[in-house]
Amino acid sequence: MATRIELNVDGKAHTIEADPDMPLLYALRDDLGLKNPRFGCGLAQCGACTVWINGEPVRSCITSVEQVGTGKVTTLAGIGKDGKPHKLQESYIAEQVPQCGYCLNGWIMTGAALLEHTPKPTDAQIRDAMAGIKCRCGTHVSILRAVKRAAQA
Repeated sequence: MATRIELNVDGKAHTIEADPDMPLLYALRDDLGLKNPRFGCGLAQCGACTVWINGEPVRSCITSVEQVGTGKVTTLAGIGKDGKPHKLQESYIAEQVPQCGYCLNGWIMTGAALLEHTPKPTDAQIRDAMAGIKCRCGTHVSILRAVKRAAQA
């Protein structure tokens, strides 16, 4: 049964009418028209739908809108500041990481969260944080290089 749900997304308040069990991903894409979190597997196995809730990366395909509560949702569009891309986004460009780009949302949101919590991660910490994000284009080495570049920025 649909109910009124308030969400704070990228610093803006939104109200939607939805079933509380609806995945956050659907609210972000369908109700709010955001295209950054992507539908990949629907089972939290690929990472394409990753967003932050209160600064922590979560898979929005399995997180219900009710679970968000009063949490602050941040999407790829919201990680930069003052109209400037996040340093990891800049590193992806510098390292020429993108190929098809479908998975980038998950990689960048997960990597940026790592850098927020661990500004100078080791290679092992980067690999551990990024485990579980899928890329079929095989840009993994470039992605790891971009995270290291951003950590050094």
